[in-house]
Amino acid sequence: MGDILHNRDATGRISKWAVELGALEINFKPRTAIKSQELVDFLAEWRENQIPAPQNIPEHWVMYFDGSLKIDGGGAGVLFVSPKGEQLKYVFQILFKVSNNEAEYEALLHGLRLAVSLGIKRLLVYDDSLLVVQQVNKEWDINKDTMDAYVAEIRKLENKFSGLEIHHVDHNNNVGADVLSKLGSTRAAVPPGVFVHELHHPSVKEQSQQATDTEARPQSEKC
Repeated sequence: MGDILHNRDATGRISKWAVELGALEINFKPRTAIKSQELVDFLAEWRENQIPAPQNIPEHWVMYFDGSLKIDGGGAGVLFVSPKGEQLKYVFQILFKVSNNEAEYEALLHGLRLAVSLGIKRLLVYDDSLLVVQQVNKEWDINKDTMDAYVAEIRKLENKFSGLEIHHVDHNNNVGADVLSKLGSTRAAVPPGVFVHELHHPSVKEQSQQATDTEARPQSEKC
């Protein structure tokens, strides 16, 4: 799996993923905001302040994700680390109203979709939100329709992997994804080599909205 980054088809797979989702756009922006430069510099200087992939299972990729909510809006960040230590970094600018937990779920869901598009089969996932990790692992009751809908979408992706584990990690060990998510929520410029996506619509519908859509369909379509 470590050869994915050196495969000439890798870029094509990322593009295919973006087209299939439909709602995303890749938009590289110049550095303009001085206030955002600190985040950019930090990300450029930050190297591997993360939990490394277990040495006894080198075929596993590692994914860190995080969500952020600021005055300018929501953002999400995803960081992949290959078995060889190479990194792929993604910033998501969430351009619709979102809560902090929903931003976390957007990061997780899009990160897993990216992993599928890259052909990753074994993935260790880390996040510093204990609530989100426990909900996904069925260790915490889900008390909001939106969260339940996100978990349902994540369940649909589980069979795409030969091995998938989602774990809680201390915030200090999720710095890379945290910085990426803040670059998204502050609409800041990003350093070279980071993919930027704009999310214009939620990835899921609330159960109440799904019920409304079903009721609105003609009877012939319900059969």
